[in-house]
Amino acid sequence: MNGFSAPNAVYLVLLLVFVGSSLLAMRLPLARAAKMALAWVAIFAAGFVLFSFRDNLGWFAQRLKAEAVGTPIEEGSEIRIPMAADGHFWVVAKINGHDVNFLVDSGATTTTVDRRTAERTGIEVGSRRDQYVRTANGIVRMASGRAGQITVGGIARQDLAVQVADREDLNVLGMNFLSTLSRWSVEGRWLVLVP
Repeated sequence: MNGFSAPNAVYLVLLLVFVGSSLLAMRLPLARAAKMALAWVAIFAAGFVLFSFRDNLGWFAQRLKAEAVGTPIEEGSEIRIPMAADGHFWVVAKINGHDVNFLVDSGATTTTVDRRTAERTGIEVGSRRDQYVRTANGIVRMASGRAGQITVGGIARQDLAVQVADREDLNVLGMNFLSTLSRWSVEGRWLVLVP
């Protein structure tokens, strides 16, 4: 039957017999019966289309959610992060299992967190705080630390060096994380991360 199996043909014939016999049993005028038959065909066609594209509908729902609330889309091992209204890429990552909101910044050499985030997530901070780093917002005093694990979607990196800033609200996912990926790129309004 050229790619169309016998069980499928039997199913379609039974479906047509069911719809046809129910319409005949109602003894409706021909025009009304034809309208009902067309309505049933449309209902079954819509069900067939939804069933056929069920995997794509999941991706479509993810895309709508990403546009509405900014959550990343995971396609296999690839993660796509939508651009926020401010023109930056923001992602909720996990440090040692704790959610942390990060600005993804390819201009930052090292991943940086503020002191409160370091304490909350259990980052081990070195005792020396005499490093001064020039950032886009001026010179900031930093300490060195190590994060046991940083996870973005399904991408996890162990024992990653971080800088801990005295200034609050400075959580930046830098190049020391991005450079561990096999590929990262900006495609239109999306930041694409590939482990």
